[in-house]
Amino acid sequence: MSFIQIEESSDFPLQNLPYGIFSTKEKQPRHRIGVAIGDQVLDLSAIKHLFTGPVLSKHQDVFDQPVLNDFMGLGHEAWKEARMVLQKLLSANEPTLRDSSELRKRAFVPQVSAIMHLPAEIGDYTDFYSSREHATNVGIMFRGKENALMPNWLHLPVGYHGRASSVVVSGTPIRRPVGQMRPDDAKPPVFGACQLLDIELEMAFFVGPGNKFGEPIPVNRAHEHIFGMVLMNDWSARDIQKWEYVPLGPFLGKSFGTTISPWVVTMEALMPFVLPNPVQVPKPLPYLCDEERGGQVKLLLLLPLGERMSNPATICKSNFKYMYWTMKQQVAHHSVNGCNLRPGDLLASGTISGPDPENFGSMLEMSWKGTKVIDLGNGHFRKFLQDGDEVIITGHCQGNGYRVGFGQCSGKVLPAISVP
Repeated sequence: MSFIQIEESSDFPLQNLPYGIFSTKEKQPRHRIGVAIGDQVLDLSAIKHLFTGPVLSKHQDVFDQPVLNDFMGLGHEAWKEARMVLQKLLSANEPTLRDSSELRKRAFVPQVSAIMHLPAEIGDYTDFYSSREHATNVGIMFRGKENALMPNWLHLPVGYHGRASSVVVSGTPIRRPVGQMRPDDAKPPVFGACQLLDIELEMAFFVGPGNKFGEPIPVNRAHEHIFGMVLMNDWSARDIQKWEYVPLGPFLGKSFGTTISPWVVTMEALMPFVLPNPVQVPKPLPYLCDEERGGQVKLLLLLPLGERMSNPATICKSNFKYMYWTMKQQVAHHSVNGCNLRPGDLLASGTISGPDPENFGSMLEMSWKGTKVIDLGNGHFRKFLQDGDEVIITGHCQGNGYRVGFGQCSGKVLPAISVP
């Protein structure tokens, strides 16, 4: 229990304590590190002097930074130490914060008054393709059942390097992209606004200490390099993507915008919800073999879609447990060639789809390449996104009497800008 009043339905109980970057308009416009607890944000720069453990006593200055990169880079021992301190300070029987009205006034900000920012300076962003159901669905649509999965898919975590500069925080509007497309294969390509704008329901994680250039991260040590997770919407222009992706993969169809939630939920908070690794056949090569429990997390994901509606329609209910390739395998594969990961790098899961249509994490799958309509209720239907649509992703792990949640990952579609 915490001395902060927390509703049972809150995403941010004492068991969670996610990190984020916030500012406030009136008094302190500077960006600073906060922790969500109930409906409050705890400003860590105001209580940095209380981190007196063996690691953080030497690094209290990380809580003065405008991004989480330096704290991420300290490693898992520092993260565990910080969590222990925060859970103690916020507990109901600890007087340090509870009984100091002056310190509480400086340290707490109502979440409704906080402006959220990107949690880290993202140097690199990599997007994987790790849901077998999603990869199979897309393969069937474009290649048929017999060739649904490409020959490499069951042997390695497929991924591509995305665009870090266009990763934005929840609430940032997304402009409909323009580009080159070829809607009719019998005619030359055309230029214009994307007509097949899609979402991708994903999770992503931030890298902690990273690795030295040329030195891979073993799969059995990969967990030491995973700081925490966020919700993600990897917006996709399917018509632009279809024309451009051969032979080198996604480019302008993906780089126009990627939305993440502002709160980073640590792996320590998610450990009570880990599941056994998925069964992988054929068995991966030795560098990807991870025998330890904890490959996936039982994490319910909801994807409501609204058209200026008071009650958005939930068009997808999926779960992170459906992933085939694990986060640890993604880290091991990404670094096996000596590629150096760095604090604040963002690695995403790829679209999360499950076995049933209600679990499909993209409109491409829900509409089956535009051959079906998605019923939003009240006479509203979609195949792909329209201008004015707002997409809201939520996710949480359900505990006994509490939930560990992520807040929201939202974005509204703005009309395209005309290009001469």
